[in-house]
Amino acid sequence: MHVEQTISKVTDSSGSVINRMANEFLTFRLGSEEYGIEILKVQEIRGYDAITQIANAPDFIKGVVNLRGIIVPIVDMRIKFRLGNWTYDQFTVVIILNVAGRVMGMVVDAVSDVITLGAEQMRPTPGLGSVIDTEYIMGLGTVDERMLILIDIEKLMSSSDMGLIEQSIN
Repeated sequence: MHVEQTISKVTDSSGSVINRMANEFLTFRLGSEEYGIEILKVQEIRGYDAITQIANAPDFIKGVVNLRGIIVPIVDMRIKFRLGNWTYDQFTVVIILNVAGRVMGMVVDAVSDVITLGAEQMRPTPGLGSVIDTEYIMGLGTVDERMLILIDIEKLMSSSDMGLIEQSIN
């Protein structure tokens, strides 16, 4: 998979040059919603395969797989986001991520495509107060009529409730 980030230079009304980074996202489905994660964090995409369960693991940790000699924890994003249980089928995939030097996988309903979003297509997360935890949401992306929830996968996987990545102490 070839990954590329492009920077386009746009001149604003005062004539100064503004750098805008066009970000590439891998889009995937969980239930009826479409999400996006930065493509640079994605190592590979695999079909859903046998997973070895780990005793006393949180319910969203499905277990581990042996990926070419590396033991990789697998997170079911449907359970993590409280979207209910799902029947695993031929569309169910595991996205293998490399986040903060740690390899892990996440189970999603289906992978859609890779899209490039310019700054004008990205919106900040709406202020929802303390009702909904939006800490892991980078923002919302719009492509034609599609609305994407852009996930900061590094923040999500390093959150204290996930415990998959050591948190750096500043």
